[in-house]
Amino acid sequence: MLTALLALAAAAGANAYSREAEVRGLWVLRSTLASPAAIHDMVRAADASGINALFVQVRARGDAYYASAIEPRGSLLANQPAAFDPLATVIKAARARGIAVHAWINVGLVSDASGLPDDGAHLIRRHPDWLMVPRELAAYAAKTRPRDRAYVDALARWTRANTARVEGLYVSPIPRDARVHAAAIVRDLTKRYDLDGLHLDYVRYPHDGFDYSAAALAEFRADVARDLDAGELAALDARLAATPTLFADRFPQRWADFRRARVTALVAGVAAAARAERPRIVISAAVLPDPAAALNVKLQDWPEWAARGLVDALCPMAYAEERPVFSAQVDAAHAAAGAVPIWMGIGAYRLTPLETASRIREARTSGSEGVLLFSYDSVSSGRNGGRYLTDVARAAFGAPGTRH
Repeated sequence: MLTALLALAAAAGANAYSREAEVRGLWVLRSTLASPAAIHDMVRAADASGINALFVQVRARGDAYYASAIEPRGSLLANQPAAFDPLATVIKAARARGIAVHAWINVGLVSDASGLPDDGAHLIRRHPDWLMVPRELAAYAAKTRPRDRAYVDALARWTRANTARVEGLYVSPIPRDARVHAAAIVRDLTKRYDLDGLHLDYVRYPHDGFDYSAAALAEFRADVARDLDAGELAALDARLAATPTLFADRFPQRWADFRRARVTALVAGVAAAARAERPRIVISAAVLPDPAAALNVKLQDWPEWAARGLVDALCPMAYAEERPVFSAQVDAAHAAAGAVPIWMGIGAYRLTPLETASRIREARTSGSEGVLLFSYDSVSSGRNGGRYLTDVARAAFGAPGTRH
């Protein structure tokens, strides 16, 4: 399957892959997209290290590191001229060296909990009713209008107190309009840029204690109501004001299935939008490496995405420092992926160059059709940053600058 996809990409004018090439990718954070000089340094380093695919973070927190017609410009670009387009700059520099470019977008995570964006165009200000709510705030959300400034502040305050459990504020996949908005972002992005790939990240819930917003609970109630007789529905509704989570509590398995299905519907809509604009684009997704944890904790049914052909490649984030855990993650991911190619995500930021190279070789032996290193920004900084990728390339890819 991957061979055919790469051949299609080559036919479309993207010369970064050969038919035999494994994907040797780098995740590149938005901090490296903040200036032309940083971009050119990154592309040169990637090329010298045998990297053939860049996964560049062009949507990080409901913002844009490209020319967007929908979302506000990324805050790290504040000191750059308006004409500077980070994604266009990456594409031009990468294509000159035969490197593919995948637009990496954080789908669900839309804001950090500290330093909330004040821009009225930002999603958390335009559509606070789309934000996910933790179970602990369900009663508060049921009686508070999302348009009240205090509503978003309360979500942010709770999030700051629970940083071990949630990374920031998330947009929910449950409201239909929120899914339509995500598809519109992808349609705009893929229409404007000649991309080799679209890379989806944070397509999930923070954990199974979300989303208990009033809108999500109301939609679930409507879903369940279709299968209840009038008497049972009336009895439940009589208790709903006092217990907003009543339907979710009464039908826990259906509630879990309902939420998973909405994430899958989000992926389906985004994939359809991308392919409508750019039929040969390769769609990949960063996913939890343990399919059971993905399904039950993050409500992320990525084996279903693979089975339905919604994604063209899966990128399990196998970031464990302990080697046996990494090996188990690799095996579990391959067992669940079916025929969809695996590009194994490796947490290089936690590892020595030699250990990273060793894990690349293990992923290759296991049948992975590529690897992604997280991240360029982390391994290029620090005392040995200038040599990290070079050392990995020598140990895992052959001589620097070669592509097999």
